[in-house]
Amino acid sequence: MRAIRSKGTKPEMVVRRLAHALGFRYRLHRADLPGKPDLVFLGRRKVVFVHGCWWHGHECARGAREPATRREYWLPKIRRNKERDAAVEGALAAAGWKVLIIWECELRDRDHLAKRLTTFLST
Repeated sequence: MRAIRSKGTKPEMVVRRLAHALGFRYRLHRADLPGKPDLVFLGRRKVVFVHGCWWHGHECARGAREPATRREYWLPKIRRNKERDAAVEGALAAAGWKVLIIWECELRDRDHLAKRLTTFLST
């Protein structure tokens, strides 16, 4: 487990490069915000989380795969991750922040992702 990184992952780097190329500037992993969002746009009061499909239980093909081994450990862990994600999103919303979650599977279509980011950050 210690080999699993929480910062600087490949999906996160793709989103960071795209946001920067679109002209948006951000801060990283603000510890003073619930959940330490991956990208924080302070002036806009918006945050972006980049979630791995399997780790956060997305309903896509990759996220729906069940673990082959140690199911008694991984299934509750993924369930807790989903519960924690919902609690963090609620806490941020209650504090007046808008939240965008980008799933790992969405990175395949960069044009759609760019439009989604631009729409979220421009409104």
